[in-house]
Amino acid sequence: MTVRISAAAVILTATIAGCGAPATENRQLPPAKPQAASLQEGFSTMDHLVETARKEGSLTVIGLPRDWVNYGEIIDAFSEEYGIKVDQLEPEASSRREIESAARLRPDVFDLSLEVAVANAAAFAPYKVQNWQDIPDELKDPAGRWYAGYGGYMSIGYDPGKVAAPTSYGDLLKPGYSVSLSGDPRQAASAFNGVMAASLSNGRAQAERGVEFFHRLKRAGNLAASEQAASVVLDWDYRNAGRAGWKVAIPGDAALSAYYVQAISKNAPHPAAARLWQEFLFSDRGQNLFLKGYARPARMEALRMRGALDGDLAARLPATNARPVMLTIPQTDAAKAYLQRAWGGKVG
Repeated sequence: MTVRISAAAVILTATIAGCGAPATENRQLPPAKPQAASLQEGFSTMDHLVETARKEGSLTVIGLPRDWVNYGEIIDAFSEEYGIKVDQLEPEASSRREIESAARLRPDVFDLSLEVAVANAAAFAPYKVQNWQDIPDELKDPAGRWYAGYGGYMSIGYDPGKVAAPTSYGDLLKPGYSVSLSGDPRQAASAFNGVMAASLSNGRAQAERGVEFFHRLKRAGNLAASEQAASVVLDWDYRNAGRAGWKVAIPGDAALSAYYVQAISKNAPHPAAARLWQEFLFSDRGQNLFLKGYARPARMEALRMRGALDGDLAARLPATNARPVMLTIPQTDAAKAYLQRAWGGKVG
């Protein structure tokens, strides 16, 4: 699914720092409504949102590894900008784990795969950031309960000192390649998508083809025991691009693409800080910080059209002419069910 944003859809908004008109002595702002579904409805101005969030004092996040799409710098920048402490819980938690532990850990915000977000939308508080119109319609819930923050393409990361640049997934069956996924595809979203990417044919992914491909890799002796032992890792391009000394290939005329989405907990202990966090992530600065982590920000085309995209950072992204293909939720559910049944017997 190719993401397109027309110029008419782009709203020229101010950047997050200081973009709200400050209250004056002659204008008394109404009381803040931290549970509101928009900045205007809940706080009137960014200054008022910032003030309310600072009174709450902290923000609790979950499932955000500091080396994933530059989240370490993003968290530090948010905390420094607004003087709000960020408590980081279970950084390695999967999307499903984030939801399962929410009642006990009480995070304010979530970073989730699309299918997990859609399945749990009732647990999220609606909130539309100021740059809402820049997010493509197919990447957001119309009610504002979840919305894509960043995404990428499934790719082949390889050590050029050990193997030749692969021009297709089929090349990985040749002698000399040692291939790994980034985890168990029955549990880890990136590993599951690696299987599905290897299955692409004529722009269509099919779980049966993906499992058979890895069965053939194993039979050829090309399936590595771990990432550390591999000369090739199938992973998101923003992960592979960060591997020191490695190169990234996104072969073919179609590439599997996916986005991770943001959401605010309905039971957020710090509702104003949660909304400020979203405003920061979807500001020009926040989106370019995702880009610095090799991710493709959801507002990328709008930023490019407005001249707000960091060109140097964009130039570092792995090159590809492939058409992005996104799995639908029914396709994802069916494929995951098949892997649960077939992976152990065919691949182990």
